[in-house]
This record gives sequence, structure tokens and C-alpha cells, in this order.
Amino acid sequence: MSTDHYYSVEPSHPDLLKVQGHRPFNAEAPVASLVEFNVTPEDLVYCRNHGPVREFDEETYSISIKGAVDKELQYTIPKLQASFPIVQVVAALQCAGNRRNEMGAIKPVSGVGWDSGVIANCKWGGVRVRDVLAQAGVQPGNAHVCFASHATLCQDDEYYGASITLEKALDLDSDVLLAFEMNDEPLTAEHGGPVRLIVPGYLGARWVKWLDTIIVSPSESPNFYQQRDYKILPPTVTSKDEAKPLWSKYPSMTSLPLNSVIGSITITSPTSLYIKGYAVSNLANVAGVDVTTDGGKTWHDARITYQEGKWSWTIWEAELEGVGESGTVECRARDTKGVVQPKEGIWNLRGVAFNAWGVGKW
Repeated sequence: MSTDHYYSVEPSHPDLLKVQGHRPFNAEAPVASLVEFNVTPEDLVYCRNHGPVREFDEETYSISIKGAVDKELQYTIPKLQASFPIVQVVAALQCAGNRRNEMGAIKPVSGVGWDSGVIANCKWGGVRVRDVLAQAGVQPGNAHVCFASHATLCQDDEYYGASITLEKALDLDSDVLLAFEMNDEPLTAEHGGPVRLIVPGYLGARWVKWLDTIIVSPSESPNFYQQRDYKILPPTVTSKDEAKPLWSKYPSMTSLPLNSVIGSITITSPTSLYIKGYAVSNLANVAGVDVTTDGGKTWHDARITYQEGKWSWTIWEAELEGVGESGTVECRARDTKGVVQPKEGIWNLRGVAFNAWGVGKW
């Protein structure tokens, strides 16, 4: 069947999102709406796709576990649910291109034009990858687990693939899941249902949707999205041709940097503001957020109003007095390891991992 056919039979898409691409469908929530919810409701969860969205029967859809294992396995969703303990994890899912349009304002970048709404904080339910791999039996001498979806068409390769280290997959505290629930409901096709990979703390590109194959391997996934995309190239690389010989020389992205964003600004009086936003850190919890209206000369502490476990985002608010009738407010986050969000982000060709101070105007 043609590509047009698969796009013509996609399920209906959320209508509260700002569409940044139609084929494939890519859309994000208005950030002012996002920060009103601690846990992101489904109709505000962003959609990132590299091909048509397809719906599958949860009862018959299956995942194969193969590669360097003692025994190859195949599971339907009901069989997964019956075979392993079901766990829930609250974790923020964030696209590597979040805030890409801000980086693109510095110098043009390559990729879908995203504002700051390509993030969602959800409760994911599923089974641990480590439990499934233990059942299969991992053979010695292997360092990676590759995840693939052959279930739908893909822009840049024959399938969508990603990998994480075996150590990460087996680590109990890393909470890597095969998820079939989001916010206590069955995972919908729009967000990778009936089953997707969840890798808390890692960029969304590793959270493979419509997952159908798991391969234990001595090496990383050979897929385009692991090897020739989602890498941070140096600022001196300014074209796709310049990038071609360099992709193999730089590591695949895992965690995104400490970040914070201003979601909304409300003028509460002629001289006061109420500001709300989010912050996210993938290597340590957010310890605090500061705001400034004078370019960083003076900082004011924001109040953290939500944080849940080690993988969630942080929602914060601040009230400022003595401000003028117009101006600029900026924010920066701090984490529990002492890292402070930088004033400026580092430009790169793919427009990923932008984390300059968040900016808003009133």
C-alpha cells in the first residue's frame, strides 16, 4: 500500500495541540496550558512521529526478544501482563528538539520547528525490561539492548530503532519499562500503543513507540536514529554535507541537560507579576528555580509546587513586585548536584538540547 494510504487511515489527532508538521504528524501543547497540570493529560501530550500513526489490536500485537539470549521469546500484551509484575513510574518524556525554534533564531537548524511544549509528565505503567531479559537469559559479552519498531513506515530508515546499554536496561533503579499504560489508561496509538519503551531520564528518541523487537547485542543499534541523528555535533558543523563524515565520531545522546521554561506570565497589578513554569533535570532532581527581571543582576527564588520521584518534571511559580508596565523575565534552574542552567545554549546543526535561560515578556 502507498504512503498516502497509511496517512489517510490515521486515527484522529488531538485538537488542542499546535501542529508543527502534518505528514508525519508532529504537534506540541501550548506551554501555558502544560504548566497548569502536574501530570499531563493525554490531550496535551505532544506527538512526535517519523511516519504514519497506526492502530493495532492489543490482544494480538506481539514483541519478540532475540539476539544474544538463551531462548528467544515472544509476548502479546496480555501475556506480558500475566507473566511479570506491573509497575508504575512517573516520568517526563521530552523531545531532544524542545525549544529548537529558539536555537534556530540564533542560526538556522535542521529539524521540526519546536517551541517549548515538546514535553509531557505522565504516569507510565508496564513491566520492567530487566524482568523480560532475565526470562530470556542474556548471554555474556554483550553491552547493548536494541529496540525496534517495524510496525509503521519510517522517514529515514526501513524501521525505527534505538538502543541503550545493557547495564541501563538491567538496572532496577533506572525504571526502564515496556509500557502499555499512560495515566492509568491503555496506551493509545498516538503515543505508541499498544506498547512502547520507557527510558526515564533519556530523550524521547530512545522511547521507541509501537515496539515489536528487542535484540540483545554487542553493539549499538545500527538504525539511522541512533547512528546518524540525535547527536550533538560541534558548532563549526553548519551543513548536512559537513555532518556526514562526523556522525560516527560523536556519541549518541542519552540524557538532556538541565532546563527551565517560563510557561505563563500574569499581570496581577500595575506593579506585580505571577509567573509559572516548568523545569527538568535528567541527572539529578531540580533543587530550585530563580527568576530575574534585570538580566541576572538580581535573582528571586521561585516556589516549587510539584515534583514526584526522581524522573518527573518540576512545576514552579513566582510572584514579583515592583516591576514596570513591560519587560523581560528570565528563569534558571539548579539541581541537587550543584549544576546551574547556563545563560546561553550551544548552537548545533540539529537544534537539540537547547537549554539557555527561559525567557518571557510582559
